[in-house]
This record gives sequence, C-alpha cells and structure tokens, in this order.
Amino acid sequence: MPKSTTFCNSFLDLILRGTAITDLAENDTSSPAGSVYLSLHTANPGVGGAQTTNEATYTGYARLAVNRTGTGFDAAAAGATANSALAQFAECTALSDTITHVAIGRDSAGAGLVLWAGALSASRSISAGIQPQFAAAALTVTEA
Repeated sequence: MPKSTTFCNSFLDLILRGTAITDLAENDTSSPAGSVYLSLHTANPGVGGAQTTNEATYTGYARLAVNRTGTGFDAAAAGATANSALAQFAECTALSDTITHVAIGRDSAGAGLVLWAGALSASRSISAGIQPQFAAAALTVTEA
C-alpha cells in the first residue's frame, strides 16, 4: 500500500528539517542531529552500502554538513524537497575522482547510515583546483 503524498512530505520534513509529525513522530528532543551530510561517490553506494561505500577520496574531500532546518532543505511538496542553498564541497588539492553519485547520510565521518542516494545526470571529473558544488534546488529528494 503506498504512502500518501501528505505523509511523504511530512516524512521528508521530519528527517531533513527536524519538523515533527503531529501525534506520530518528533525530532529527538534530548540531542537532535543538527545536520545531515552530503557525500560524493565514484559508484552507487547501493541499498546496503554505508556512507564510505565508493566514497570520493580526492585530497581535500570531506562530507558536507547541511542543516536540518529551512536553510538546508526546502519544505517538502508533492513528495519531494531540494537543497535550499548552494552545496559546495572542499576544493580538490591533489589526486582525482570521477563522481557518479551523491548521497545524504547521517554521519560526518565513518561508515554512517545512507538515508538517500542517487546517480548524477552526468558524471563529474574532479581534479586539483576543482571545487564540486550543486546549485540551490539541484539535489532533489523524493518519497513515494
């Protein structure tokens, strides 16, 4: 049985914006996560993968914190949301990677839980001097 669009919107807002679902779910009140983390991948991290699965390794790379507020993601509508602002990773200072996927995960480092992952519309070659980035509204997260 499919989820309603209203629930999909509420679920996205709970996870990505920390907005409670009335009488059903709340954001952790004792120590809520303030951010989720974008990660870049050289292949699909897969449904069973961790944030480290096929993660980028270029020199200077680090996961990107995105606030779990309205400044991180837009309010969900029609079962989807997108990044509210420019998402800009650290500049590559050495080595290189070809990025094919991006993920949203729970942890700033280590294995971590992948929440959503998807393929880029085109791969991106990252080498010294390149700073990977996604314009506002370029990363869409959907629930169905």
